[in-house]
Amino acid sequence: MVPLSKFSLLMKQLYKSKLKSKSFISMTLLYVIAMSVAIFWSDIKELFTGNDEAQQIAIVNNTSADLSGIFVSNSDITFIQDESNIKKLEQQVKDGKLAALVEVSDQNGQLHAEISTFQPLKLNDQSTISSLLQYAGQHYAVQKLSLTSDQAAQIMAAKTVISNKNLNEASTGGKSEEEKQSGLWVSYAVGILIYFFISTFLSMITTEIASEKGSRAMEMLLVSVKPATHFKAKIAGVLLLAMTQMGIIAVVFLIYAKFAKNGVIWEMATSIVKELSVGYVLYAILFLVLTIILYLIVGALFGSLVSKVEEAGQVLMPAMMITLIGFYVMLSGIGNPDTIIIKVFSYIPFTSGMVMPMRIGATDIGMIEPLLSLGILLVTIIVAYLFSLSFYKRSVLTYSTGGVIQKFKTVLKVTT
Repeated sequence: MVPLSKFSLLMKQLYKSKLKSKSFISMTLLYVIAMSVAIFWSDIKELFTGNDEAQQIAIVNNTSADLSGIFVSNSDITFIQDESNIKKLEQQVKDGKLAALVEVSDQNGQLHAEISTFQPLKLNDQSTISSLLQYAGQHYAVQKLSLTSDQAAQIMAAKTVISNKNLNEASTGGKSEEEKQSGLWVSYAVGILIYFFISTFLSMITTEIASEKGSRAMEMLLVSVKPATHFKAKIAGVLLLAMTQMGIIAVVFLIYAKFAKNGVIWEMATSIVKELSVGYVLYAILFLVLTIILYLIVGALFGSLVSKVEEAGQVLMPAMMITLIGFYVMLSGIGNPDTIIIKVFSYIPFTSGMVMPMRIGATDIGMIEPLLSLGILLVTIIVAYLFSLSFYKRSVLTYSTGGVIQKFKTVLKVTT
């Protein structure tokens, strides 16, 4: 009962002190602000550009085809059609009354467009006009087949209905494209969460232990508390703090999704969740939590190695590099989640949390691969915990200089 009470006391003390710290509050606010900017980006953009008048673009159609239905005005561009006086329109462009003049004509059976400007167009407007002209070229080619505009529009809007048939009776069937896309983007979000949480809390637990050790407070603390109890309390306290931050971010997102933009985000999130299985959600949560636990164990071990806070960054470098590599491997999987590098890194315990959820959600893999990856991660956590706990007891009161390897050697020399 006594060790448990000391463990609980240390854990609560760490949790409450860090929960009220400026770094935790500012980081949580930063995440909320970043999420708010992403969700309300269109409104923020309109706030800064809302006073801009729509660009006036004149369209001169020198062909016999009806292209009026393609160039439809919007909040950014107003298309002026049925004009034919080129000289007058060019003068209006020079005077600034028109942003551009687009003259469409037939050249060798293909649609040719000449865009005349006096001041360069904005990139967004330029891209919009180019896209519309490309579509107009396709529409023009169809209309040359002597079809009506309605028939041409029907051909241009035609879509192929695609269904999948699995001839392997032993298989449960592959995922649809929509399911894979949903799994891909949810996995991407999980990977980003893991990366940022690891970056934050790995540094936090390392510097927390290093500061106690550097100030010699550790020596007085360990008179009444066993190193093992101290080690467990630090990991549990920081993990609880990470869960709290996740909870805050999740609650804010749910509020935004439910009440912002008339519930559009909630509908999108609901449709994505419907495409995913319950098993995938459980896998994603397990990989997220277990990966953070693994890095917290490593962070506590690193914190016990250093003699002062200034050295924390040095010992953290290898772990941060591994995390960064895993993050970039995950990003590479957005284009193609079936590459060999994705498969390899999905089994490496320090990167599997970011990579394996992507394979589960965006590829057709069976149950064996995720379970094997999860098993490797669990075994690694157990081994890392037992090793770190044993090493922590000997290194937490050992003071040495040099790099990470040199510090390991020093601790082993002193204690063996």
